[in-house]
Amino acid sequence: MNLQVILGNFALILFVLMVITGVIWFLDVFYLAKQRRAAADRALADYDARNAKLTADGIKLDNQGNRAAIEANLLRQPTWIEYSGSFFPVIALVFFLRSFLYEPFKIPSSSMVPTLLVGDLILVNKFTYGIRLPVLNQKIVQINNPQRGDVMVFKYPLDMSQDYIKRVIGVPGDKITYENKRLTVNGVEVKYTPLDDYLDDEHLAYNKQFQEDLTGVSHRILNNEAAPTLSLDGVKKFPYSENCTYKYEGFTCVVPQGNYFMMGDNRDNSADSRYWGFVPDKNIVGKAFFVWMNLGNLRRIGSIH
Repeated sequence: MNLQVILGNFALILFVLMVITGVIWFLDVFYLAKQRRAAADRALADYDARNAKLTADGIKLDNQGNRAAIEANLLRQPTWIEYSGSFFPVIALVFFLRSFLYEPFKIPSSSMVPTLLVGDLILVNKFTYGIRLPVLNQKIVQINNPQRGDVMVFKYPLDMSQDYIKRVIGVPGDKITYENKRLTVNGVEVKYTPLDDYLDDEHLAYNKQFQEDLTGVSHRILNNEAAPTLSLDGVKKFPYSENCTYKYEGFTCVVPQGNYFMMGDNRDNSADSRYWGFVPDKNIVGKAFFVWMNLGNLRRIGSIH
């Protein structure tokens, strides 16, 4: 099992560890500790009886230290129980925080540049889109729905062990058109304001940078003038693919109910819904909202827009 698969199943691993350590802790508190106490009481009763007999025979001993040592030895938890009892509350707390409140992620690629850089350590709000059962990811309480412009973490539809992060471009029912590197949402063209060119350190090249106003949400995007609007060879077969039409200049998609259309801010360096389709609601992990660390650039700390 490779590292990516392990990380993708970390919640399951954490859940299993919590159950195992929790069961051991429960058994110890409500059964095993009582068994040790009973065994210690029997041993101490025998010890006291022997001492009483010796005293009656005129032999006086000062063995309180031995008595305490016998009691401590019999009440001592086995190492595996001691470790389980120590780890259980820590694992349970981490599991609760990651499952229902906030989960940390590390940005592995440049698909969300300039909003997110490689190496950014981010926090994801796990409850803003509803409360879900851990591991199963089944929503049990509805709170909010993803909105256009949200930066969202989700399970990659083609491999559920991988977490992806992109920006929500289309919500259920939206008609998304992307032609000649310009977005149109429900017939309304998205506004773009040119900014200074952006230096791509990875490829040592400059990209065109724009301020994109996505139905009221303003953020920066990058375009590589040398890249095509869409690489048709990279488009895969996906559920509801009949909702999309492709051509050399771009595509048009109607977002089906219960699904979302996602794109990276680094438009020409992002594998996203253009190529592998829509993201079902069941795949949603949470909303990215804060960069809390980047070891290579401490100035990165701050909110995500």
